[in-house]
Amino acid sequence: MSKSVKDILIEMKNMSELMVDLAYSALLFNSKDAAEEVKKLENKVNRLNYEIKKESLLAARSVEDAEKLTALLEVGEAAETIANSAKDIADLVLKGIKPHPVFKMVMEESEEIIVRVTIEKGSELSDNSLGRLLLATRTGMRVIAIRRNESWIYGPDRNTILCSGDTLIAKGNEVGADLLEKLAKNEITMDDL
Repeated sequence: MSKSVKDILIEMKNMSELMVDLAYSALLFNSKDAAEEVKKLENKVNRLNYEIKKESLLAARSVEDAEKLTALLEVGEAAETIANSAKDIADLVLKGIKPHPVFKMVMEESEEIIVRVTIEKGSELSDNSLGRLLLATRTGMRVIAIRRNESWIYGPDRNTILCSGDTLIAKGNEVGADLLEKLAKNEITMDDL
């Protein structure tokens, strides 16, 4: 059974948003792994955009239907454009182009920053779900991706269990970033928050 256009658009929106964050983190941390993941996600977004077009053609039964679906097709195209732009940023990393120091300053001064932390043994983060930890609420940091061994977990949800050795890519404010880093290094516990 095929997905609805609505479901495909939701997936494209979430994926293109994640790609932008992942592309910026790839550039910020010079991570070729993250950049490669952006490229893979871009291919998925392209396939999803094709699915939207196909489902829209099948759904249109009249001129009125076609006119209504045109707006959805444009949103799909916009999400694909965002994904393509994220891939362009990731390509800089894969080509070995180092970010200008101004880029790092801009990232540090933006309202939301992106950080990378690794969960050390003994950290309270290990063997707990994001939902149980309430990281976003308690630290202001939202985990957008997890690098576990050689694979990635994108857009983790409240049921995602964190493990010792996981590298988290998280987005939030500077104070929250400091708290998350201390939690990951077992320098503080959730009770300290």
